[in-house]
Amino acid sequence: MLAVGTQAPEFTLPDQDGKLHSLADYRGRKVILYFYPKDNTSGCTKQACGFSERYPLFRERGVEILGVSKDSVESHRKFADKFGLAFTLLADPERKVLEAYDVWKEKMNYGKVTLGVVRTTYLIDENGVIIRAEEKVKAADNPEDMMQVVDRL
Repeated sequence: MLAVGTQAPEFTLPDQDGKLHSLADYRGRKVILYFYPKDNTSGCTKQACGFSERYPLFRERGVEILGVSKDSVESHRKFADKFGLAFTLLADPERKVLEAYDVWKEKMNYGKVTLGVVRTTYLIDENGVIIRAEEKVKAADNPEDMMQVVDRL
C-alpha cells in the first residue's frame, strides 16, 4: 500500500464507455480511488452500489469517485448498466495501475495462495497527494466509512 503523504502515481485508463481518464483530469478536486477484485461479485457489487447511492453527497463535498479493477471496458459497462452505477469505473486489464498503487498482491483464497487485487481505497487531495489509505477494506462498509472520513476533513 502506498503511504499517506506521497504523490499518487499518475495514470490514464479507459472508463466503462471507453473514454480515457487521467488522474491529472481531477486536479482541484478530491478523489476516492478504490480498487476492487471483480465486477458482478457479491462484495464488489455491495461496494459499488454503496458508492453509487452516496455519489451525489460525495459530489456536493467536492469529491469524485473512481473504481478500478482489471476487468475489461465491456465488463465495466455491463456492471455499471446492470446496477445503474453513477460514477466512473476504470479498466486496467494490464494491471499497470494496480501494480503502481501496490494493490496487486499475493493473497490467500480458499487455502490457496493466488495473485489478485487486495481491496484498497485511497483518498487523494486536490494536488494529487494521498491523504488517506485503507487496505483490506470491508466492501459493504467502505462507502459509508469514506463518507465519514470526507465529512471530518
